[in-house]
Amino acid sequence: MKILLIEDDDILRNQLAQKLVASDFVVETSSDGEDGLFKAREYEFDLAIVDIGLPKMSGMDVIKSLRKDQKDIPILILTARSSWQDKVHGLNAGADDYMVKPFQPEELIARLHAMIRRAAGFAHSDIIHGPLRLNLQSQQLFHSDQEIQVTAFEYKLAEYFMTHPNRIASKTLLMDYLYDDDEDRDSNVIEVLIARLRQKLDPDGTLKPIETLRGRGYRFSV
Repeated sequence: MKILLIEDDDILRNQLAQKLVASDFVVETSSDGEDGLFKAREYEFDLAIVDIGLPKMSGMDVIKSLRKDQKDIPILILTARSSWQDKVHGLNAGADDYMVKPFQPEELIARLHAMIRRAAGFAHSDIIHGPLRLNLQSQQLFHSDQEIQVTAFEYKLAEYFMTHPNRIASKTLLMDYLYDDDEDRDSNVIEVLIARLRQKLDPDGTLKPIETLRGRGYRFSV
């Protein structure tokens, strides 16, 4: 899952980013509202974490602008204000959930998983498509209840496809999803990973879950 973290406190931003990366999220960070809004508009994310008290542009205005642009990305707001009115204002602006500082990173990560499941249309940790099942909490992949052994990159790829069914994914989008900005990228690696994942998800060739769309990318459908 790829997350946009917009937080102006350098220490908190770096701590949260490290915790999220350690939980296998791909994280893009921003320290002010204008830059955060630009990234949210230009790139695809599964979820955004937005601090309310941002420089250059408030978190509220960032959220309102994204909703005005019809961006339906799930948004969790961070606020140092504990009054119920502030929480209501954030939710009314278009946020999906909130957390009041200080908080435990483990609770934040649990909230993120819940938001991602809801956005994908699932009420629990299991994402199911036909005989394929992916558990977001344990990060395990199953075919007919038999666990499939996958690498970290194969899991991330399967996670993307199964939480974004029927959506066309270009190689560029998949590379953004798999790699941090400072990592070397090679589109040929995507082809290799797709081939390996196809073999593991569909060893007998009957499901054909990942379709290649020439010149456009790939689409998952079962």
